[in-house]
Amino acid sequence: MKRLHFIVLISLLFSLLSFSQSAIIRGVILDEGNFPIEGVNITTNTGEGTATNSNGFYELKIPFGVEVTVIYTHVSHKRVEQKFNLKNGQEIEYNPVMLIEIEQIATVVINTNTRQSVDGVTSISPQMIRTIKGAQPGVENILKTLPGVNISNELSTQYSVRGGNFDENLVYVNEIEVYRPFLIRSGNQEGLSFVNTDMVHNVDFSAGGFQAKYGDKLSSVLDITYRNPVDFGIRADLSLLGGSLTAETVSKDGKFSGIAGVRYRDNSLLLNSLETEGNVEPVFADAQTYLTYRFSSKFHLNFLGNISSNKYNFKPENRQTNFGTLQDPVALLVFYDGQEKDQYQTYFGAFKANYFASEDLTLKLVASAYHTTEQEYFDILAQYRLGEVNTNIGDENLGEVEFSEGIGSQLTHARNDLDAFIINAEHRGDYKIDDESTVEWSVKYTNEDIRDRLVEYEVIDSAGFSIRPPIFSQTNPQPYTPFSGPLVAFEDTRATNRIQINRLQAFAQYSKRTDWNGNEVFYNAGVRTHTWNVSGDGITDNKTQTVISPRGQFAIKPNWEKDMLFRVAAGLYYQPPFYRELRDSEGVVNPNVKAQKSFHIVLGNEYSFEIWDRPFKLVTEAYYKGMTDVNPYTLENVRIRYSADNNAKAYAYGLDLRLNGEFVPGTESWFSFGYLKTEENIDDRGYIARPTDQRLKFGALFQDYVPNMPDLKMYLNLVYNTGVPGGSPSYADPYNYQLRLRDYRRADLGISYEIVNPEKTYNSKWKEAFRELSIGFEIYNMFNNQNSITNTWVRDVYSKQQYAIPNYLTPRVFNVRLSARF
Repeated sequence: MKRLHFIVLISLLFSLLSFSQSAIIRGVILDEGNFPIEGVNITTNTGEGTATNSNGFYELKIPFGVEVTVIYTHVSHKRVEQKFNLKNGQEIEYNPVMLIEIEQIATVVINTNTRQSVDGVTSISPQMIRTIKGAQPGVENILKTLPGVNISNELSTQYSVRGGNFDENLVYVNEIEVYRPFLIRSGNQEGLSFVNTDMVHNVDFSAGGFQAKYGDKLSSVLDITYRNPVDFGIRADLSLLGGSLTAETVSKDGKFSGIAGVRYRDNSLLLNSLETEGNVEPVFADAQTYLTYRFSSKFHLNFLGNISSNKYNFKPENRQTNFGTLQDPVALLVFYDGQEKDQYQTYFGAFKANYFASEDLTLKLVASAYHTTEQEYFDILAQYRLGEVNTNIGDENLGEVEFSEGIGSQLTHARNDLDAFIINAEHRGDYKIDDESTVEWSVKYTNEDIRDRLVEYEVIDSAGFSIRPPIFSQTNPQPYTPFSGPLVAFEDTRATNRIQINRLQAFAQYSKRTDWNGNEVFYNAGVRTHTWNVSGDGITDNKTQTVISPRGQFAIKPNWEKDMLFRVAAGLYYQPPFYRELRDSEGVVNPNVKAQKSFHIVLGNEYSFEIWDRPFKLVTEAYYKGMTDVNPYTLENVRIRYSADNNAKAYAYGLDLRLNGEFVPGTESWFSFGYLKTEENIDDRGYIARPTDQRLKFGALFQDYVPNMPDLKMYLNLVYNTGVPGGSPSYADPYNYQLRLRDYRRADLGISYEIVNPEKTYNSKWKEAFRELSIGFEIYNMFNNQNSITNTWVRDVYSKQQYAIPNYLTPRVFNVRLSARF
């Protein structure tokens, strides 16, 4: 019935068709830094004319049936000309990119009047995202260099923002919320980021204090816009880690445009460099498309689709981890038997209808469906030795364990299956009251149907003695006293859940730009409401819950000689529980978990200036988040396990700084610094560090080129994070385990040569077949730093002491890349 309802919703979209009225060209004009250009003069050889607004948007009516030359001019940008011959009633979208009137590698224009500055949003150039790939290519590879954003696992696309966890981040593609798999517990198992960077037109990121139009999460918003093509093109990218192929086209009449991409990823190059040796087959692939059909100048229909298949097969053989100190080195030797087979299949489809009722009123209808089937199967026996290492140089047993402090085995088993089907139906609208004021609103219904089977156990045997969980009243006094009680698994979780969650969300917000005593002022005020109810098999004690979130922003650009902007944002932010937040570590669902609540206040300043006659910008933000009804969790690699109880309160505060600009003429680079402190108080026992307490963060993204060979380019991606709490073993009290992991240090270097540059002309015929062609290589973890993301806990049977064995991430890895655009 749900799928039938979804089909009916989609059918309703087609009933909104309108008739064409006139021949129209509309679009957004950007520079190469992806910033909108205000005040572009647009004229034609037939006498029509207009100009772009503050958002770079324009709309131009032209005669039909004749060839019309449209000319785009701006005082500081190169002139653009384009010819059109449209039919009666035809409407097309044309989005030219204008270059600055100097020769350059990539354009950087920093302007505090843009919408991004007012809203507290960081805008990232799509060209930069496509150029700087990294070990896990995608938008996330750039996000990790921003202040306040923490990614300490190059195998993962998950990120935490200003003390939040991975589940607290919103991701939108063309105003459509997207999801990620549920069961993934390690970065090794992760596939591709949902966002296909080859299809991206615009990237906006907000680290907090975001507007009411965005959903109910506690930390951040990543707002992606896929582009509408204006001509035919093909882009290909190949490397030792996989490849991608993207094609885009537009029909002759301009009514239809579409872009589609396929990606393939094999992480064997990275995973085979880890300490655990064995046969690993990490294969991830997806196909994605964004289609637009313009039935008329008033009605457009878009479709966003994605099919993803992620398979991770692993048969470990052995592992040796050396740790400790130079004076007291310790090693862990592990021999494995068994294998792991994981599979994640996701399907996502969304229709979005845009009805332009007038120049001031736009109505939208969005219907989407997300279906994921996931399985996590493994049976792995690990037999280990823990002991002192031979440090005698010249000894034939150098580096081997000589005296064993711990000997044992560990058997882990899982048969976990999850099937989730989520449908959304939403109406959005915006009304432009005048040139300076806008009202936006939305009403959204969501149904989440989750079917989950959790069968997982762990048996630990230390020196021949089975370890019992400490929750049992009858302890095991071995090895000194015989034990006659029943043998039980150290961990044993079995649960079957079928849950449905119905949600109704709505928001309304008002934005205005005005002048106050010669100073430019911008403000935004809005409110969100979210109502939900949890039902399912065996759930009788459930109730409907409702939260209301007022939010506001205020920015002022003083009429000073110095180009500065001041910004303040505040509001209440709720995070109503998703399924994973309702399920505790034993697999039991608590339907009455409350929404986590957070009060945000963000103070920001942006200072734009010039050095060496080149633009720079310094962005400073101080923030505070006070949280109540907190749902505590433990973090193991990227798997989050909640207590499913609102028995904690927490806070987070910090300072973020980012300096970006043209350190090298024609390129954009930045340096960032972040300070964060976040703690939680569970059951009024006192404050301890949260799992994401990342105190200090330094990041840098630097681009350069050889002056005499500007086609030879390089990038350097640097990240330094101080260590986060290392977690605690099962059943342990987190208040007793506050030791931190070692600091995360990583440097990635990429060097490429542009064989074909789109800004140049070539006499060679084979080069004329390409719009772009480049070849290069990358060095991941250039300085071969040993970083760890989590600990493996091993016990000494005699002393009962538990050792935290670091699980190290990837060492230095080399990659080769070839990119082409036709």
